[in-house]
Amino acid sequence: MSQSKNSETFLIKLARFIVDKRKALYLVFLAASIFCAASINKVQINNDITSYLPADTETRRGLTIMEEEFVTLGTANVMVSNITFEQADALSQHISQIEGVSEVVFDHTEEHYKDSSALFSVTFDGEETDPDTVAAMEAINTLLEGYDAYPSTTVGRDISVSLQKEMSVILLIAVAVIVIVLTFTSKSYMEVPVYLIVFAVAAILNMGTNFIFGTISFITNSIAIVLQLALAIDYAIIFCHRYMEERDNGLDAREADITALSKAILEISSSSLTTISGLVALMLMQLRIGFDMGIVLAKGIVCSMLCVFLLMPGLLMLFHAPIERTRHRNLVPKITFWGQGVVKLRFLLPPIFLVVVIVCAVLSNGCDYVFIDTDTDFDNKPEWRIADEKVADTFGQTNTIALLVPRGDYEKEGQVLRQVEALPNITSATGLANIEVEDGTYLTDQLTPRQFAELAGVDVELARLLYQAYGLSNEEYGAIFQDVDQYTAPLVDVFEFLLEQKDKGVVSLSGEQAREVEDLQETLDAGLKQLRGEHWSRLVFVADLPQEGEETYALLDQIRSIAKAHYGDDVVLVGNSTNAFDLSSSFSGDNLKISILTALFVMVILLFTFKSAGLPILLVLTIQGSIWINFSFPALTGTNMFFLSYLVVSSIQMGATIDYAIVITNRYLDLKTRMDRREAVVQALNQSFPTVLTSGSVMSVAGFLIGNISTDATIGSVGLALGRGTLTSILLVMTVLPQLLLLGDALIERTAITLNRDRKQRFNQGTMRLDGHVRGHVSGFIDGEFKGVLHGSVDALIESHYQKPDLLQEEDHEDHP
Repeated sequence: MSQSKNSETFLIKLARFIVDKRKALYLVFLAASIFCAASINKVQINNDITSYLPADTETRRGLTIMEEEFVTLGTANVMVSNITFEQADALSQHISQIEGVSEVVFDHTEEHYKDSSALFSVTFDGEETDPDTVAAMEAINTLLEGYDAYPSTTVGRDISVSLQKEMSVILLIAVAVIVIVLTFTSKSYMEVPVYLIVFAVAAILNMGTNFIFGTISFITNSIAIVLQLALAIDYAIIFCHRYMEERDNGLDAREADITALSKAILEISSSSLTTISGLVALMLMQLRIGFDMGIVLAKGIVCSMLCVFLLMPGLLMLFHAPIERTRHRNLVPKITFWGQGVVKLRFLLPPIFLVVVIVCAVLSNGCDYVFIDTDTDFDNKPEWRIADEKVADTFGQTNTIALLVPRGDYEKEGQVLRQVEALPNITSATGLANIEVEDGTYLTDQLTPRQFAELAGVDVELARLLYQAYGLSNEEYGAIFQDVDQYTAPLVDVFEFLLEQKDKGVVSLSGEQAREVEDLQETLDAGLKQLRGEHWSRLVFVADLPQEGEETYALLDQIRSIAKAHYGDDVVLVGNSTNAFDLSSSFSGDNLKISILTALFVMVILLFTFKSAGLPILLVLTIQGSIWINFSFPALTGTNMFFLSYLVVSSIQMGATIDYAIVITNRYLDLKTRMDRREAVVQALNQSFPTVLTSGSVMSVAGFLIGNISTDATIGSVGLALGRGTLTSILLVMTVLPQLLLLGDALIERTAITLNRDRKQRFNQGTMRLDGHVRGHVSGFIDGEFKGVLHGSVDALIESHYQKPDLLQEEDHEDHP
């Protein structure tokens, strides 16, 4: 007995340890699950995709400056259709009286009333995330109940909450589908609860450990659990099928568990490498949301593997009796007819496939990619997006563009504002230099003491003293030594100085003067906190153009050129349009990087797996072909594609669905040594069909569920592309791949890589001791890792880690009779 244990491989010993220590592992996973379940709420969700832009992009730099130096008040464009102008005017008065509303702009021009539709431009007292602002927006919505109203605003829009509700529905339906599929493809009904326990624990572990990253994106948080389930379902299926095979071979539950686990560890680990390699390529994107998604999903794959390796063996032992009692006949039909049809068409389909792949590669390369999620051709739209489109269709686009320039030169700001406002498609321009205080007087105008006194409602003598003190504080001594009445200064600066002196008690105001100053102070505060920071001034423009496109990008160049003419290179543009431009600039590089690295990683893994240089090319060609076919659909249907959907799905599709090709190829390579190659193809498809059906159907269903239920364009387009891509991959690996294996068999054999110093063909009879890989006939056929003694007739290729001395002597005796 001890001699037998000493001859066990490391994997057998490891499997035996895991199975025998299963009760301790139960406690470990229970404690880990409780901790992770409690940690899920600690994960912070980031709803801003722009925060994942590289720090050196113009958009990211501009957003950082605005967050640090400016206040951005909440706004809303509220359209009410089928209303008279008189009704709309009265309604605007009611809206303006709502607490938290700072201003409502509505007039008789076509910018605010057109085709029996009114547009109210609402500005709130606080920023869009302030509770008072959200409450004011809710009050507006309540006021408009019964009207045909379309509020276009980001105030009160909590994407993460709505997504969580949608993903909960998706997950419930996905679980129901998984239960049906697993019941159909399993050998025992009790296998299904085991699967579900493993999946649930793996999902909890992954979700709960996300807190180590501090913050994850709303995209990752929404789809990670469904994708983890779809990507890692293979692992539990492979192990459970191995266990049932060992039970069918006559082993008791414990030994079957140990043997199955020892065989499954390497198989599952190598299978997971292709998936992880695609996620690693995703992590190398310039846009850091790729790293966010990649690291969380890769961690999910590792959590799933740990649950299969460490928890599932114990569950199979725990439930082995009910598993045996609930066995049922095989429900998966044989598809011999399909395999025979594939063989017959082997000279027809591959040439067609190559032509289709070339055409689809060209089409996918010409796909119309968009970089703002609201611009995607996505049918399942939320109410807020419908409102945005209704407002844009009636009153035109409102594309807001912010320009940041160095603070201090009001004259330059005014020149830039006037020049940009004169450009085509610019509907409004706002900056300190064009905020009107009174008719014809603006905040940055140069005023004399008398002009200031009339405007602010203060005594002219006080104004003169104020100007002299202001000049002295700014080291402009002309206000003291020359005629002070000729001295001019910007209204905004002098007024701020007046307020400072008032707060210090140097200047005292009362009665009408105090009221005049307070009114002017309200106007000043409204402008300063939004348009002037510590180091920067902000100029805001609105363009009647889409958020992305050549015409929009040309306008950005014009604005940038005007600003640089006055300020040099130290200007920054910010807005959805600049964000789209930055994303489009990084897209081509990220696309090329992900495509090359994913294919390279997978090919290297396949090279070591199959020890053939030609075989990885056939497998990668098949899956890459499915990717090109998948992303040719938008071009064929005349729709656009969100860029992130392409990057995410192309990496996942290659890394995950290559497993289907590996399963079929492994079966074919094994069977062709025992039978005719064409018959081997038929049987390989028969044997692989349950695995491909189970894993492929789960992933495709999960994708289509996400695509059809989620109202978020980013997540929905990812799901739709993933579901479509998975179906395409299944179709190709079940038709074209077997034909390529048949036609490329000579290439596979000629490019096989062997280590000749450790591998030799042996023809022997009698007894052989070895520790290594045996492939060939040993009174029958064998292909596998072997340690021990073979007795009988041996005709095989042998890779032996070491050889016993008596075997060496036996070989020497054979070589020198």
